Amino acid sequence: MEQPLDVPELVADGGLILRPWRLSDVPLVREAAEDDYIPLITTVPAPWSEEAGAAFVERQWSRATTGAGYPFVIVTSDGRPVGQVGLWLKDLDEGRASLGYWVVRSARGQGAAAAAVGAVARWALRGLRIPRLELWVEPWNTASVRTAERAGFRREGLVSRGRQVGDEQRDMFLYALGMAAAPR
Repeated sequence: MEQPLDVPELVADGGLILRPWRLSDVPLVREAAEDDYIPLITTVPAPWSEEAGAAFVERQWSRATTGAGYPFVIVTSDGRPVGQVGLWLKDLDEGRASLGYWVVRSARGQGAAAAAVGAVARWALRGLRIPRLELWVEPWNTASVRTAERAGFRREGLVSRGRQVGDEQRDMFLYALGMAAAPR
């Protein structure tokens, strides 16, 4: 087994804090589970149950324990958890990692996702020295496109049937950011 990862606490623009998951974050998982899209693209449980919510949090711990990646909870300056951003290391041996993120409906449109993605990207590129970061976004998802671009990622192209979403392979925009272009 790889060494467990230590998920640090990071500060993002707008007073946001990115921190490891806690069992007290289960209400955030519940709100995410009520969204039509988040459970399709993540392991957020649907249908919802308290047990499934706790299991989701435990899976996030497992990702760090097994070295799969760094899962962060996005927390506002007033202490409210509003989403997740993850740095996933599956392709690290090829010089790249991917980011994924979601924000619950009640907190969207306030820049939390872009600030969180930017903070994790800076840390990954500068602190961990990962040469390349990738994001995958469905073309119709204009909010996520804006998030990727605000965080400094550049669109490289459209990948036909690029990712599995629910039961189908869907086209995806591929966004990337490298060490030379790291946001400040």
